[in-house]
Amino acid sequence: MKRLIGAATALALMLPGAAVAQDTIKIGILVATEGAFAAGGADGIRNVELALKQVGNMAGGKKIETVVAPTDTTPATATRMARKLIEQDKVDIILGPLSGSEGIAMRDYAKTIPDKTVINGISGALETTWVDPAPNFFRFNLDGAQWGSGLGEYVVKKGWKKVASVSADYSFGYTNFLGFAVGFCKAGGELVERLWVPLGSSDYAGVIAKLPDDVDAIYLGMGGTDSINFLNQYQQAGGKAKLIGGSIMADPTVLSSKGKAKDALIGTPTSGWLANDNPAPEWQAYIKAYQEAFPADKRLPSPSLFGVGYHVNALAMIAALNEVKGDLSDGHKKFHAALSKLKVKTPLGEISLNENRQASGSVFVTEVSANADGTLSNKMVGRVDNVTQTLGMTADQFRAMGLPSRTTPDCKALGGK
Repeated sequence: MKRLIGAATALALMLPGAAVAQDTIKIGILVATEGAFAAGGADGIRNVELALKQVGNMAGGKKIETVVAPTDTTPATATRMARKLIEQDKVDIILGPLSGSEGIAMRDYAKTIPDKTVINGISGALETTWVDPAPNFFRFNLDGAQWGSGLGEYVVKKGWKKVASVSADYSFGYTNFLGFAVGFCKAGGELVERLWVPLGSSDYAGVIAKLPDDVDAIYLGMGGTDSINFLNQYQQAGGKAKLIGGSIMADPTVLSSKGKAKDALIGTPTSGWLANDNPAPEWQAYIKAYQEAFPADKRLPSPSLFGVGYHVNALAMIAALNEVKGDLSDGHKKFHAALSKLKVKTPLGEISLNENRQASGSVFVTEVSANADGTLSNKMVGRVDNVTQTLGMTADQFRAMGLPSRTTPDCKALGGK
């Protein structure tokens, strides 16, 4: 599917081929439009459109044309659609993907197209930029482990020291849980059970039956329709435990869904890259621009984590293109250098990259709250600044824990139980 942004782009397409190549930069938006995160993918597209609209669909003095390449969150589909973008659609830059395992696949694919550029959408698996990163893959959003920072310590302070978990059984699920577990275990928490469910599950009866009763809370590391399905079935099974949410468990894509199951999340602490009520002027201006750009029935009440990721990464792309005046010659050499050194102003503050081309930044601890009109939103209760890819540890200390997995981190090794 092709999405042409702006009348100027349409006019450019009528010009001779050489003129189009000179005056137009073509962007491929690689984004999940099927599967558990379809609503998040739609918000990602909206947020790229918003970023481009704000600059008149121009960057580096050139017109921007976009092509949307839909995926279903699987690595195979992401790679296939990326190859289509490069080989058939002839894009210059890929913006995406959305899901964790897609990101690892795109890291590897990026190495086969060194003269092109891949800028992440919102995928958050640690390995994408931590393990043998691609020199032409750039991620201006925090990864899932970073998003989990602060949450573990927060729940221990609440007295929730004995926790069981149910998380999605794939790279992002492991990464996001690790970020929570590191802080939780260092604060003296006890992980009594870790249960894992496939991405895109519809039947959670078996895993719900395995949840222990003698815990202070249950950590839920799912998102999109997976989290909605789990909450429905958990309520039907009579579940009453306190809940702790992974970074996408109580995202606006879930809180704005139909039905009452989501009400079980009221009071649930979670953590991530954003807070709906962040008072920073740049965040409030962004919320206003998002709401004014799309009719209420065609958007979420506020941008999702998925949408914010695509927006921020699009802003970085635009800023770097402006810096090099749209020069993508010599295998994008100047563009890659600009991205690596970029300090981009975003709704979440200024963001720059480390040596792995990975962002650092702030993480917000929030709790799900009911608004006066009956809707739900996340209210900020804490904040952790300058969260690095190694969660404040040295690279050697972080590496010694091992890569995120069903059994990593080892809670006892971190001081927990």
